[in-house]
Amino acid sequence: MADTHAKHHDYHIIDPSPWPFIASIGAFILMIGSVSYMRYASGGQFLVFGIDLATPWIFFVGLAIVLYVMYAWWSDAIKEGQEGAHTPVVSMHLRYGMIMFIASEVMFFVAWFWAFFDASLFPNEAVQAARTEVLGGQWPPVGIEVLDPLHLPLFNTVTLLLSGTTVTWAHHALLHNDRKGLVWGLALTVLLGLIFSYVQYYEYAHAPFAFAGSIYGSTFFMATGFHGFHVIVGTIFLIVCLIRAMKGQFSPEKHFGFEAAAWYWHFVDVVWLFLFFSIYVWGSWGGVIHQM
Repeated sequence: MADTHAKHHDYHIIDPSPWPFIASIGAFILMIGSVSYMRYASGGQFLVFGIDLATPWIFFVGLAIVLYVMYAWWSDAIKEGQEGAHTPVVSMHLRYGMIMFIASEVMFFVAWFWAFFDASLFPNEAVQAARTEVLGGQWPPVGIEVLDPLHLPLFNTVTLLLSGTTVTWAHHALLHNDRKGLVWGLALTVLLGLIFSYVQYYEYAHAPFAFAGSIYGSTFFMATGFHGFHVIVGTIFLIVCLIRAMKGQFSPEKHFGFEAAAWYWHFVDVVWLFLFFSIYVWGSWGGVIHQM
């Protein structure tokens, strides 16, 4: 709940939230659980003070805590905004926070692009004899069939670009207090996001190469797979915005929740364009095209 003194200045003080502390506990349990789960899956042990903790349950307990904190914390943020606690300074900080989050996500993808370009630009590097032997001194590597970039990848590119148009339409409709246009724009964006995820799933199921056994497969699936995960997260983000829009919780003046979702979705669009032209088009140039 917002402090009553918030009316007298442009910042506010709310009751201390328990969620940051609980989130840190959940993240710690999730980290330990991830190691425990991997040791369990590989048939090994995870000894802590002589006790074998190699089990999948620690991971799921940590995951449940993190997911619940995400739901509860964001629910509180929505309630605070509806109660008027999001003053101009608070709103500015929310925007800065979202900008910094997206910037960190950019650097996350830089790592996968770095791995891809390091292998593809230097497949015959003299100081890495093992790489030359594995790749055959060329990219795509010897024996690898690549996906046709003008087939499903191009379809997904058009799908995401179209979804960027529909989410912009929804934002424009909201600014002009067009509730029907807002709902339809968000609904179409969610639908296009689901189509993208399904097409990518189909592509993965029929890919002629695996994650293991080739640096081509590992860099491909890590980069495009994490992007696919971000599409799923963005789709959930937009579904929440769609539900809130149908409940009339956005106004032309106050709608940062939707604005943040739109920013995130445009970020996903831009990353996909880099993935499409670098990994699918340039990265498969001269390779043997797999016929799906």
